[in-house]
Amino acid sequence: MTSNLSITTLQSGLGPVGAIQRTRVLIADDHSLVAAGLSKLLSEEFELVGTVGDGRSAIDAAVKSQPDVILMDISMPLLNGIEATRQLRVACPNSKVVFVTVHADSVYLDEALAAGASGYVSKQSAAWELAAAIRKVMGGDRYVTAMMGDVDLKPRENGTSRDAHRLSTRQREVLQLVAEGRSAKEIGAILKISRKTVEFHKNLIMKKLDLHSTAELARYAVRERIVDQ
Repeated sequence: MTSNLSITTLQSGLGPVGAIQRTRVLIADDHSLVAAGLSKLLSEEFELVGTVGDGRSAIDAAVKSQPDVILMDISMPLLNGIEATRQLRVACPNSKVVFVTVHADSVYLDEALAAGASGYVSKQSAAWELAAAIRKVMGGDRYVTAMMGDVDLKPRENGTSRDAHRLSTRQREVLQLVAEGRSAKEIGAILKISRKTVEFHKNLIMKKLDLHSTAELARYAVRERIVDQ
């Protein structure tokens, strides 16, 4: 569910004389209660530019508002957080992405860092940790929640370490939407392409991955963590 915050955006540079511009934060989470909680938690220290509920909206909102930091959930409809982050590295290269997620599996962490994220915080972490993560990435460092243990924070190559690297950006988008049970017509409307183009991409995905049905595509997407079960 998507909700919007009506918050006045500070002008670039310094605001009133003597004031220091606060870090501008965009929240992307499909659970409205979580988004509201994060907003309340962060509003005293940071400037919140909005909340969105899916990866596609996150990209659109980030392009428009150019936030300093995007707090990104992983499992979101239409476009998952990992894929959205890959695209944001191109669309908004100056915005830092910090994942705020329930996923404590190191595979998700590796994918997040490979996609270009600067931080990774568990939703089970103490409240202070998220603010600390934002400050850390704004200082040019990476931050990974202590709940993940010792991890290598060296920059990864953008992309993915799984078989899905064989798919183009458009094909990964189509794969997620197919796995969500959307029709070719619906997918075409979302991606602004024709139904025939959707079918072309779907068939090419099946050929590349050696899969032979929509059901197999859906199982693959779940297994490779492109969508949740």
